[in-house]
Amino acid sequence: MDARLNQYDEKMSKSVDALISEYASIRAGRANPHILDKLKVDYYGTPTPFQQVANISVPEARMIQIQPWEANLIKEIEKAILNSDLGLTPNNDGKVVRLLFPELTEDRRKELVKDVKKKGENAKVAVRNIRRDGNDALKKMAKDNEISEDESKQLEAEIQKLTDKYVAEIDKAIDDKSNEIMTV
Repeated sequence: MDARLNQYDEKMSKSVDALISEYASIRAGRANPHILDKLKVDYYGTPTPFQQVANISVPEARMIQIQPWEANLIKEIEKAILNSDLGLTPNNDGKVVRLLFPELTEDRRKELVKDVKKKGENAKVAVRNIRRDGNDALKKMAKDNEISEDESKQLEAEIQKLTDKYVAEIDKAIDDKSNEIMTV
C-alpha cells in the first residue's frame, strides 16, 4: 500500500475499533465487566475508572461483583452506577457491590439489535467520509500536478479497497454482536 494512504487506513481502523469498544458496552444478557469501562467513580474528588479502585469479577453468568479496595467507596460506586445509562440497580452487603443482569426480553433483544445496526451504520458512514476526504485530497494533488492522473486513479482504487475491507469488518462486527444478543 502507498505510504500516502496510511493516514486513511489508520483513521478507518480507528473507526472500526471505536465501534467494537462501543459494542463491548452493550449488555447482551450475560454479565460483561466491560460495560463498566466508561464509568468513573468519585475518588477523593477525582473521577477515576472502576478498575483502578476495585476488583471486578463475574462470579456467575448474570452477575458482576465489584469489590472496592476501600469500603468507603461503596456509596460512590453505587452512585456512579445509578447515574449511568446501564439501567441496573446495584446491591451491596457493606463489602461488595453486586450487579444482577435480568434476562432480556425478546423485545429488548430486538431493540438492542436495532441499536447495534444503527451504530454499525454510523461507523460505515465515518469510513465512507474518510474515503471521500482521501479522494478529495488526491484530486487536489492531481489538479496541482503533484501526482499524475493515472497515479490518482490508482490511489483512489486503493482507497476504495481499504473502504471495502473496513466496511466488511464492520458488517462482521454487526453480525457477531447481533447474534450474541439474540442468543438466549
